[in-house]
Amino acid sequence: MSVNSNPGVLLYPRIRKSPFFYASRRHGVAMYSVYNHTYHPRHYGDPVAEYWALLEGVTLWDVGVERQVEITGPDAFEFTNMLVPRDLTKCKVGQCKYVFVTGTDGGILNDPVLLRLGENHFWLSLADSDVLMWAKALAHGLGMDVDIREPDVGPVQVQGPKSGAVMADLFGESILDIPYYYAVERELAGMRVVVSRTGYTAELGYEIYLHDASHEGVRLWDAIWEAGEPHDLTVIGPCHIRRIEAGILSWGCDITADTNPFEVGYGFEKTWMVDLDQEADFIGKDALRRIKQDGVSRKLVGVRIDGPSVGSFNDGAMIDVFEVHDPHGLRIGEVTSAAHSPRVEGNIGYAMVPIAYQEPGTELVVRTQHGPQQAVVSEKPFLDPTKDIPKRLARSA
Repeated sequence: MSVNSNPGVLLYPRIRKSPFFYASRRHGVAMYSVYNHTYHPRHYGDPVAEYWALLEGVTLWDVGVERQVEITGPDAFEFTNMLVPRDLTKCKVGQCKYVFVTGTDGGILNDPVLLRLGENHFWLSLADSDVLMWAKALAHGLGMDVDIREPDVGPVQVQGPKSGAVMADLFGESILDIPYYYAVERELAGMRVVVSRTGYTAELGYEIYLHDASHEGVRLWDAIWEAGEPHDLTVIGPCHIRRIEAGILSWGCDITADTNPFEVGYGFEKTWMVDLDQEADFIGKDALRRIKQDGVSRKLVGVRIDGPSVGSFNDGAMIDVFEVHDPHGLRIGEVTSAAHSPRVEGNIGYAMVPIAYQEPGTELVVRTQHGPQQAVVSEKPFLDPTKDIPKRLARSA
């Protein structure tokens, strides 16, 4: 769905506006999508220019669509540790973790960033699927003493190599000492915020989670914009080119409730994401144990696609995968996300294929908007596999 930036455009009242909707709109949103039942700025006219702004400078994103599920109460730790397959006894207060929320069949219901704000205080910063009612129902059914709600909290992202300079101007030099995937509470001009060293870019970056966001959203945006102007701050949408380069997955495209962690590279390879040896009996543990024992029949792989550009982002709606020797025959899989990467100098993406086609170097044919194009299975991430870029010290950026 797209909505132009004309202030008189008709907006649907059943779709929510983020706390930063009217502020981000000033910058000329070219397209909206709907994410978590909320209008989400997709881009501001030129996604490739936005990509370079992210890589070379500092960018501001309206990500108020990342709705929060807050879990508190005496049983909050026990409940949250049951909700996800990652062992949260290894998550300190003040630490963040990338986690899956799994169903009873092992399917991925969501892949939020989890923030542990206290011993029994958690936020799940959600991807594009509903988890609030799922969590409430589980807690009720299990008789656990927890309070689960959506707080009035909205995040923005400040991302790129110059992000540390903007954040230091906002919060002081001490903000640069936040380690990767940690969070701190701060105050900015009377506004309460949580600042984390996280983001959807695999670049140096921060997220600022604003309390009382429905009332303070525009004021926070304006404060960041004012601090960022001397650093040539640019407002952009989600940079799918960069996240695909980095191996970051998108719920609804690359992962869904019908995929499990072992199929998408977070089970066999990255065992900390699905810790089957932990004491907690998390939701989906028995199913995931069986999947690990039996193996999987398909795998999400990286692909490099020859030929014309597939664009700045394609979510797989028109990209099918065929055997290289039978490009018009039996469809064997699909490309779930793809983009043309200026730095890789070619098309890259992820494809869900039968396990027999998972090895790097396997040749495929991908049917794109241009017709059949040759492709080859590739290792992912495509750039910076050890994440040295986002982990580096902000003071040295």
